[in-house]
Amino acid sequence: MTVMELGNGDKLKFIGCEIAYREACRLAATSPFRVDVQFLRKGLHDLPTGEMRSRLQQAVDSAAAEADYKAILLGYARCNDGVVGLKAPSVPLVIPKAHDCITFFFGSRHAYQQYFYANPGTYFHTTGWLERNDSTVPGAQGVMAQLGLGDTYEQMVAKYGRDNAEFIRQTLGDGLQNYSKICYIEMDATDERPFLNASRLWAEQRGWQFERLKGDWSLLERLFAGQWDKDFLLVGPGLYVASRNDDEVLGVCEEAVDC
Repeated sequence: MTVMELGNGDKLKFIGCEIAYREACRLAATSPFRVDVQFLRKGLHDLPTGEMRSRLQQAVDSAAAEADYKAILLGYARCNDGVVGLKAPSVPLVIPKAHDCITFFFGSRHAYQQYFYANPGTYFHTTGWLERNDSTVPGAQGVMAQLGLGDTYEQMVAKYGRDNAEFIRQTLGDGLQNYSKICYIEMDATDERPFLNASRLWAEQRGWQFERLKGDWSLLERLFAGQWDKDFLLVGPGLYVASRNDDEVLGVCEEAVDC
């Protein structure tokens, strides 16, 4: 299925992580097709893989049952393998071939990989990462919270005593001990000065380097424009998403047990 096989009146459904909320809404509004959007809460990839897959499958199945969509676009990457094993319902699934969602803001997995390997220890910020960072949402707190260790140092002191809290912090760290830099990816989806300032302050408070980088819309633009080339996986009805340990990242299989 390519853009030539879609008409301007055709309907698509986008189901994605709210990290791309602003970008996806803009692209849905300017798409030549009618694109209905649905966002799931940030942090879904921090859930156990099976639970993430179950929630995505439920959203996909519901979308397929509610309207006559030509395709369902997934605003997720391989993220924690939560998309692996997803079954396409009566309509195809379209998924960007990417290891994680930061690829969406770099425009391609190649561009992201180049930056990633050249800049180890980098933590990424976007508008979505900052304004959707709600630690009260189940699944948004990460593995530490699931282990009951998501409290601040002061909260741990109150719960376990200062000596025990210090031992936990020194032994497990705060989840960010391997980072030394923040890269803010600017997409110009809105006035981003407040987000830039917040990101820069985040870096200063940790003694980290700070970099501001212009993002690339091209991957997301092609997703919403129906231009599904080699950077996208098309999963036909009844088929499953599979993992691949090569540059393709994701593939298709006929049986769930093969994924």
